[in-house]
Amino acid sequence: MRRALLEADVALPVIKEFIERVRERAVGQEVSKSLSPGQQFVKIVQQELEAIMGEANDGFVLKGSPAVVLMAGLQGAGKTTSVAKLARYLREREKKKVLVVSADVYRPAAIDQLETLAKEVAVDFFPSRSDQQPVAIAEAAIKHAKIQFHDVVLIDTAGRLAIDDAMMAEIQALHKAVSPQETLFVVDAMTGQDAANTAKAFSEALPLTGVILTKADGDARGGAALSVRHITGKPIKFMGVGEKLTPSSRSTQTGLPRASWAWATCCR
Repeated sequence: MRRALLEADVALPVIKEFIERVRERAVGQEVSKSLSPGQQFVKIVQQELEAIMGEANDGFVLKGSPAVVLMAGLQGAGKTTSVAKLARYLREREKKKVLVVSADVYRPAAIDQLETLAKEVAVDFFPSRSDQQPVAIAEAAIKHAKIQFHDVVLIDTAGRLAIDDAMMAEIQALHKAVSPQETLFVVDAMTGQDAANTAKAFSEALPLTGVILTKADGDARGGAALSVRHITGKPIKFMGVGEKLTPSSRSTQTGLPRASWAWATCCR
């Protein structure tokens, strides 16, 4: 079991704790008459995995006028694409009036990319410039959303290639300024064991409410999902499937709903 978890890129501390929990339950466990010892063990492993990943779906908390959703994560994790996917989901499924804004003033063309995606998913875009401060951008967007009666404001934030103090200080200041109802950590499913370190850093810096796992249709083996869920203790609310923002026919072949992403509980 340890070998299988390592091959799936689960973080080593998570593996050790998980195996110990399974061991405590399995040793001395009375075998049901209808099951073999092997089947009983598999059942225990499954129950422990379900306990870690969560046994029920956790929906969005969209309170306030407007409700504010803050996206955080490293550069390249798929935050901007996830903002567009989430905006589309809220507009089509939840019938919300959505405003998206980019507070990423560092990555070239980040603002233009979000504007293009916003047009594609037919939601409103709040313009910003690279010479503005992220906090000022977010506060102006929320003020505009109140005037225009938007239900939800989605804030795309800057990422870095690695965790640094400046990045964490900026995202903390942004969170304090806007007091979001949802603070979502966006992580690449193919990150592997390093996802544990990233998740730990963001979890300590921000009061996360959930996780979005992107690129779940790649060759990732689920290690990042297990590691991030175990370390943060927060539910994986969405799993990203592909780059396209329109429904994907491939998703039905993997058991997912016909959409570019799905509720995480649909993917178990």
